[in-house]
Amino acid sequence: MTLGTLFWLFVAAFFIWYWWRAKAIKDSVLQATHRYCKTMDVMLLDDAIYLRGIWFRRDDQGKIRVWRRFMFDFTSTGEERYSGRVIMLGSRILHMELDPHRIP
Repeated sequence: MTLGTLFWLFVAAFFIWYWWRAKAIKDSVLQATHRYCKTMDVMLLDDAIYLRGIWFRRDDQGKIRVWRRFMFDFTSTGEERYSGRVIMLGSRILHMELDPHRIP
């Protein structure tokens, strides 16, 4: 096995690990979003969240973590679509919020 082949195997393994880890994080955020929407008495639309931002930031202890912003759509009346946001730092959810919406 040459050094070039070993390098490409390492790169492929890294991308597979990253995809697997990102999917696990997205699944946990989706579950948390379902719970949040239920407590706020709104309905999550399309059963989906999507990543809108990724960056590196420091946490309270000064360690560099991955900062992620997820977006989702919800409805309170069944007629109108609104947006919501989830902010994560590392594997911790820092903030969840909903756009102003009508209350039925």
